[in-house]
Amino acid sequence: MGVTSGAVSQQIRQLEERLGVTLFTRTRYGVRLTEAGAKVHPALVLAFDQIASSLETLEAINARPTLTISTVPSFAASWLVPRLGRFTSRYPQVEVRVEATANLVELHRDRVDVAIRHGLGEYPGLVSEHLMAPVLLPVASPALLAAGPPLREPGDCLAYPLLQDSDRADWQLWLRAMGVDDDPRSGRGVSFEDDFLLVRAAIAGQGLALVRDVYAVDDIAAGRLTLALDRPWPTTFAYYAVTLPGALKREPVRAFVDWLKEEAERDAAGSR
Repeated sequence: MGVTSGAVSQQIRQLEERLGVTLFTRTRYGVRLTEAGAKVHPALVLAFDQIASSLETLEAINARPTLTISTVPSFAASWLVPRLGRFTSRYPQVEVRVEATANLVELHRDRVDVAIRHGLGEYPGLVSEHLMAPVLLPVASPALLAAGPPLREPGDCLAYPLLQDSDRADWQLWLRAMGVDDDPRSGRGVSFEDDFLLVRAAIAGQGLALVRDVYAVDDIAAGRLTLALDRPWPTTFAYYAVTLPGALKREPVRAFVDWLKEEAERDAAGSR
């Protein structure tokens, strides 16, 4: 509000004097509503919310369309941000704000237009559109593979340091799916909370990484990573564009989700 707490207290005292009603009880521990104050508080909160909503409507009349996009840092850094220029070039009138966070946002409360989530697509009360279903690929830096033992079968990966996901589960699951017996070495190695960090460690030659193809495709094309073995493993999780009901009726939201699907289809076509 741009005023001090003392100024607010003075305004409250003037209001109480004018109305002849005490709204707050002041104690050594602070203030609390009186019975009269508690009775009018819900209606006043609703009124102020309506005023705030009306002001937002007025501000939006002359404002440029703005989109707030939420996704995890690894997806933002490895996939979304490198491609975002194609959207902004096509829709220069739309201002895009990317929030990269590992926290699960609540779309209405956090004023997020589109959340890109990795899961099963089941989000009660929300609308989800399928984008892509990544596969896990074993990758490494070319220098590491050139200096190490040859990789001919999935079990040969155990001769290298393995870079782990945060749960230390992906290598064990991948090796099991490839027919390799359980081995204690499959759960060892440095683990990373974020997939982007996992990719960076692999580029630095610290070991083999098992990563989603959407995170590795650009680095493989640039020669920073190479496919250790051509044994992709599909996962049950996919990426979805998630919105509030009715949000897709807004042209900027619809345009962004359509663009996401177009980019996902471009990647799928390039991998075939």
